[in-house]
Amino acid sequence: MSDPTVRAPRDELLIHIPSLRAFAVSLSGQIDRADDLVQETLVKAWRNLGSFTEGTNMRAWLFTILRNVYISEIRRRRREVQDTDGVFSESVAVAPQQNGHMDLADFRKALTELPEEQREALILIGAAEFSYEEAAEIAGCAVGTVKSRVNRARTALARRLNLDVSEIGLEPALRAALGSVRSGAA
Repeated sequence: MSDPTVRAPRDELLIHIPSLRAFAVSLSGQIDRADDLVQETLVKAWRNLGSFTEGTNMRAWLFTILRNVYISEIRRRRREVQDTDGVFSESVAVAPQQNGHMDLADFRKALTELPEEQREALILIGAAEFSYEEAAEIAGCAVGTVKSRVNRARTALARRLNLDVSEIGLEPALRAALGSVRSGAA
């Protein structure tokens, strides 16, 4: 004959619901959230009931699960951003990669159409990140000449790509174009 004071784990889960709910309310401060926490705790406990060791403290086990569910929720909410009107998501949206590929192809084509001196100066300054003095030494000309060539190259590229030269920084595109040329992807 079995001991009447020993309950089946399934039945013992039900006994602890009021205590779990009170603990969840004290953690979250909101009844609705507390009910969600208790529900999630019971679901996790039910799924893992096979890992519960009979004869140990089920109440402590359930409270540990509830506490872990609550902490996980807090961590998840820290990473989430409330964006009901979509303003934030629009600001972090990424353009489809095929457009980026096409833009890079357009940029490479426009770059190859520049006069050789302008292209060289722009690549030395923008992509290779040399100083104007270093670029002038490499190109064998005056610093002012390099600055002039870079300015004319930027203006010509912006015009060919239908961009406003004052609003763009061509250096990242130059580095990308130069990197793909170096890797043989051109």
